[in-house]
Amino acid sequence: MTDALVIVFVKNIKLGTVKTRLAKTIGDFGAFEVYSELVKITEQATEALDIDKRIYFSNAVVDTKWKNDSKTIQNGIDLGERMLNAFKEGFESGYKKIVLIGSDLPDINATHITNAIEALSNTDAVFGPAEDGGYYLIGLKRLVPEIFINKPWSQPNLLNETLQELYKLQVSVTNLWINRLIGDEKLPPEERKTSTNLVNDKGRYGKLRKPDADQYLRVSGLVGPVKIQFSRIYDL
Repeated sequence: MTDALVIVFVKNIKLGTVKTRLAKTIGDFGAFEVYSELVKITEQATEALDIDKRIYFSNAVVDTKWKNDSKTIQNGIDLGERMLNAFKEGFESGYKKIVLIGSDLPDINATHITNAIEALSNTDAVFGPAEDGGYYLIGLKRLVPEIFINKPWSQPNLLNETLQELYKLQVSVTNLWINRLIGDEKLPPEERKTSTNLVNDKGRYGKLRKPDADQYLRVSGLVGPVKIQFSRIYDL
């Protein structure tokens, strides 16, 4: 048994039930194929981890997936309750750090997960913010039930509302935006998933310098409510 646990939530792959919003534009079969590939990517990313894993399927265990790992069924009425129960079971089993991800992340890799586990050495909670206002990753080193109760799941204010509540509860939080840049610096240039216009020039940019591969992961701490805003840059 390792000190850390990785939980993967997997929706059983069934035509017409996966990526339903995407299916409105590419059809049920197209969405089925996309999600099938995303599950493969997630499985490959987690297979490289020398960390205990538990795979939670939505309806039925699939023995051909994650063959060497513990598998079970999600338990709860909504997503929040299912996640809460999964974390609770992990902590009751004796794990000290737990990271949970979904199975529909095209860019996920082992580095993102290990960065989150590292961050939990210095903070209570860690989030990987998603572009839709939610999060693609959540990690905890102690159970905080409030994260999962009465939350606006699948809404653009999910992460913002969660972070504000954690501030009130005095739960320290790390987000993985800057940490993802640090992690990418450890990879060959062709494998990096992020980019920044910051440079390694302390004199010119002060603290806003490009992260180094050997830099410590950032801990945001209790700096007050955080509002997440998103933007896209297009080359014209």
